[in-house]
Amino acid sequence: MLYVQKYGGTSLADADRIRIAARRSAELARQGHGVVVVVSAQGDATDEMIEKAAQINKRRAIREMDAYLAAGEQMSAGLMAMAIGALGCPAVSLTGWQAGIHTDGNHGSARILQVDTTRIRRELGLGKIVVVAGFQGVDPEGDITTLGRGGSDTTAVALAAWLKADICQIFTDVDGVYDRDPRLFPDARRFRQIRYGTMMALVENGAQVLHDRSVELAREHGIRLEVLSAFTGEPGTIVGELESF
Repeated sequence: MLYVQKYGGTSLADADRIRIAARRSAELARQGHGVVVVVSAQGDATDEMIEKAAQINKRRAIREMDAYLAAGEQMSAGLMAMAIGALGCPAVSLTGWQAGIHTDGNHGSARILQVDTTRIRRELGLGKIVVVAGFQGVDPEGDITTLGRGGSDTTAVALAAWLKADICQIFTDVDGVYDRDPRLFPDARRFRQIRYGTMMALVENGAQVLHDRSVELAREHGIRLEVLSAFTGEPGTIVGELESF
């Protein structure tokens, strides 16, 4: 099987959490599966970078902000690849453009137009776990673009679509999709399975568990999503159009 796994910022906030994620990916590779890992910037790194930019120039140029903010995910990708390598599994980190992610030129909120999977497939063929910096791509002018907050979800779904992966797992700080925020409502109900349309409605009503474009892309390409906890690894919520729904 080919797995695409995405880890959010809280899931990679420190060295211990990166090692937990690395062990999970390495175990799949040892079982003979192909593994592509998409990473966000660590913890609150993106917010901290935005604050630093504001100290330099409050009227920030969006092109330069994209070039700057993309570095957060690139650092996570390098750290994750090193953590996997420390476990004895070969791994390679790729930026969005190295991974072949082509977008339009809408800086700060770019849309993915296509993915050239040549490099990723070559690395997978060499037996490596491929770690891709999420949230970013390259536009027709060759400039770095970012996909907007939460865009690493969309990176993962796009890679799953173009690679024809068997499943796209979104690891986060909650153990699935709930009808309400479980951190605010103790009686919130967790879904075992949920259709794309219902998931989209939750996102439109403020649920932040998935990026809206990632759900659109998953529905368009029929990608099976699983939202689950990065800390327990227990089964979470399946998002899709499944016969069992």
